[in-house]
Amino acid sequence: MISCVYKINCRLIWLFVLLFSLPGSSGAMDNATFLQQFTYNYEEQQFNDQLDLVRLNKPIIPGAVADLVKEAMSDKQAFEDRMRQLNIASAIAYMYLHWHQDDSLIKLVAPLIQKELLKEQKRTAEIMKWKKEERFLGNFVMKQHEDEMVRQNLSMVLYPHWLHRILYECKVCHNDIFKMKRWEGNLSHQSMEKGALCGTCHNGTAAFAMHEKSDCNRCHIAGSPNAEHLHHPEKVKQTAIKEMAEKIGAQWRPENLPDGRLPLDRFRFIDWMKLKENDVFTPVASLDKNHTEEIRDNRILFASQSGFVSDVIFDHKIHSDWIQCATCHPAVFKDELGANKMKMTDMSKGFYCGSCHGKVSFTFADCLRCHKKTTGKLSMDESRTTDALRRPAQPPLNKTP
Repeated sequence: MISCVYKINCRLIWLFVLLFSLPGSSGAMDNATFLQQFTYNYEEQQFNDQLDLVRLNKPIIPGAVADLVKEAMSDKQAFEDRMRQLNIASAIAYMYLHWHQDDSLIKLVAPLIQKELLKEQKRTAEIMKWKKEERFLGNFVMKQHEDEMVRQNLSMVLYPHWLHRILYECKVCHNDIFKMKRWEGNLSHQSMEKGALCGTCHNGTAAFAMHEKSDCNRCHIAGSPNAEHLHHPEKVKQTAIKEMAEKIGAQWRPENLPDGRLPLDRFRFIDWMKLKENDVFTPVASLDKNHTEEIRDNRILFASQSGFVSDVIFDHKIHSDWIQCATCHPAVFKDELGANKMKMTDMSKGFYCGSCHGKVSFTFADCLRCHKKTTGKLSMDESRTTDALRRPAQPPLNKTP
C-alpha cells in the first residue's frame, strides 16, 4: 500500500513539474531538468512520460541532446557510462523523429554509438588475442615492447612459466633475478646480453643463447603454430623436457606420470603436488653450488568465518620448498601471527595469497584445496603430528573491530 502511494505521489510530482514546463508557463523547462526527468523515466521504464517530455519540449531538445553527448564523450567517461548516456540520447533522438519528423539528432548520435562500439570491439579483440596463449597456467605474453616487435616483424615472446618451474624451483629466479611482478625488471635484449634477467641462464651454456638470429623464434612465438606445445598439456614435449632437465642437473621422469600427461585440476591448473607425490620431477633448487636450503616447517590455522566452508591449514613447508621467505615477507604478508586481515575479495584482486594463486599456482576459486580441515585438525600431511599455530581470532568481516 505504501509503495503504491509512493508511486502515485512521484507521478503527481512529475506531472506538476511537467505542467510548469509547458510552453507559455512560468516554469519553462531547461536542458538539465529535461535530461534529469527523461533519464529518470528511461531508467524506471515510464515510457508514456518519456513520450510526453519529448512531445512537449521540442525547442530545448536539440540543446539537451548536445549537452548529453558532450558529457558522454568526455575523456573522463568509462565505456559503460559513455554508452549509457549515448543510449539515452539515442532514445530521445528517435522519439524526437517520431513526434517532430526531424532526424538530425539521430544523425548526430548514431555514428557516435557505432564508433564507440567499434573501438570497444578492437580493444576487446586486442585483449582476447593473447588469451589463447595465456590460458595454460603460468604462460604470459611479453607485450612490454609490442611496438618494437611489430617494427621488427617479430611475434611477441611467449614465456612458459610452467616449463621453467619444472626445471627450476621458484626461488631460483625470485627475487634475486626477477621481481615477482610483471615488467618490474626493465626487460630488454641489452640487459639480457650482459647476463642479467633471462641472460642469467640463456647464455649458451645452461640454455640456448639469445644473440643468434636463428634462435629468435624459440622465444618470439606467441600466436604462431610453434607455440602449440606450450599451451596444450597433451602436446607437451616430454622428451625435450627430459633432455633440458638432464643438461642443467634437474630431473624429469615422465614414466611416473599416471597417464603420461601433466596432471591438471578441475580448473585446468597444473597440480604440482601430484607431480611431487608421484616423484615426476626434481627441479634445480639454486644456481649457487654452495646454496643452503631455508625451509620453514610450521603450519598456521586460519579459522573460517563462514559456516559453509572448513578451516584452512597453511603449511609453511610446502611453500618454503618453492619460494624464498623474502618473497612473501614482509611485502605480501606481515611476519606476525594475526597481523594480516585477509579477505577473499582482496585475494581475488591479487593481494595476499592472490599474489601467486590464480597466476602461477592453483586458483583460490578451487575452495576445497585450502578449506578442507575442521578446527584443530592438522595439515595435509597426516604423518606430522605437531599442532598448528592458531592465528588469533579475527572479528567478523561485517563488523567494525
